[in-house]
Amino acid sequence: MEAADYEVLSVREQLFHERVRECIISTLLFATLYILCHIALTHFKKPAEFTTVDDEDATVNKIALELCTFTLAVALGAVLLLPFSIISNEVLLSLPRNYYIQWLNGSLIHGLWNFVFLFSNLSLIFLMPFAYFFTESEGFAGSRKGVLGRVYETVVMLILLTLLVLGMVWVASAIVDNNKASRESLYDFWEYYLPYLYSCISFLGVLLLLVCTPLGLARMFSVTGKLLVKPRLLEDLEEQLHCSAFEEAALTRRICNPTSCWLHLDMELLHRQVLALQTQRVLLEKRRKASAWQRNLGYPLAMLCLLVLTGLSVLIVAIHILELLIDEAAMPRGMQDASLGQVSFSKLGSFGAVIQVVLIFYLMVSSVVGFYSSPFFRSLRPRWHDTAMTQIIGNCVCLLVLSSALPVFSRTLGLTHFDLLGDFGRFNWLGNFYIVFLYNAAFAGLTTLCLVKTFTAAVRAELIRAFGLDRLPLPVSGFPRASRKTQHQ
Repeated sequence: MEAADYEVLSVREQLFHERVRECIISTLLFATLYILCHIALTHFKKPAEFTTVDDEDATVNKIALELCTFTLAVALGAVLLLPFSIISNEVLLSLPRNYYIQWLNGSLIHGLWNFVFLFSNLSLIFLMPFAYFFTESEGFAGSRKGVLGRVYETVVMLILLTLLVLGMVWVASAIVDNNKASRESLYDFWEYYLPYLYSCISFLGVLLLLVCTPLGLARMFSVTGKLLVKPRLLEDLEEQLHCSAFEEAALTRRICNPTSCWLHLDMELLHRQVLALQTQRVLLEKRRKASAWQRNLGYPLAMLCLLVLTGLSVLIVAIHILELLIDEAAMPRGMQDASLGQVSFSKLGSFGAVIQVVLIFYLMVSSVVGFYSSPFFRSLRPRWHDTAMTQIIGNCVCLLVLSSALPVFSRTLGLTHFDLLGDFGRFNWLGNFYIVFLYNAAFAGLTTLCLVKTFTAAVRAELIRAFGLDRLPLPVSGFPRASRKTQHQ
């Protein structure tokens, strides 16, 4: 063989080893996420659904739980996708020739983006509908009972659903883009139909983030206030402990002496209320024993951090709005080649990249808080060891829609200049200036409105309660007077 043939073989062998290494790394990362998601779902599932007398129902629920675990792992991978790419770029910039990070390259990052896109399509279009129909199926009439009969019914229902969604998407494409080329492109199921359908789902996810994130940013202050110990000026723990003890004693007497013949008492509800009060009293005791540093320093610092992160997010979006008006390069776009390690995607270098990652995680957490705080999705909120299987499926679908839209959401708002990789950058609506501009303006306006309204109202309410003005006989402006029942509790 000639030297050129040996060179070609060595190049092919090197490419083969790189592909194998990338597959191993991707598998290890996904396996880690899968284990974490399985532990989380195990703590939220309802144990009675997996220990029933009917082994068939238990088997069906176990299969559905594994599908939900896979979907939740994909959702977590979508959340980590953009931060991992930004950090990888900064690491390669700082250590360009380090031997121990040669595995971290553009090919690996591009492959991870493609895997997340593929598994997101697979989970949203096939796995989650299959899991729902599988748990609700009973088998065709006249067929043998068993898991296999349920599988047949689920497959038939899934095929019918696929045909229905395919027809709806085809009709929608014909109405929006009425030309022969666009309609013929949808006949290619893999290259055009799935990305087009996922583009519609991603757009819905981005709209959902637009609504939930400002609400969650406002709710983060109250949620953090419940988790941390407030200063004595803002909270009277002794009074809360006395009220909790009085309520618990009253409920205990009602349970021990149910002498009222004309009043029907729900004993199970009373027992649950007593347990809730006991749990609340234990938490209050722990908060009373907190140190002065936790009381006087932890709460103000946490509130200050939340205020800075929220204000910084609004400021970046406002700057991005100005960039959209001046420079066309500010528009979100796709990138076919992940050229990492060449230039930083932040003007502040590594410090700016860290800020971008923190903001992305902060907005994702805020969107989840806002999602479960909204009146439409509050019923989906999971409960510890008391979440039904259908509710777990609904939570996994919603979290996947939110997380898979996070890279597009972050790039559209200008939180990062890292362009979208793979099929994430093929969405047609990303090139529409009016959609992107109005989206940024709506996010900045809604976030500012929710922040000002909620933060100022919370501060005024805490000051009024701290000085005891809520107990005055005359109502304070903007705050109704506390009722007699509330005062005596």
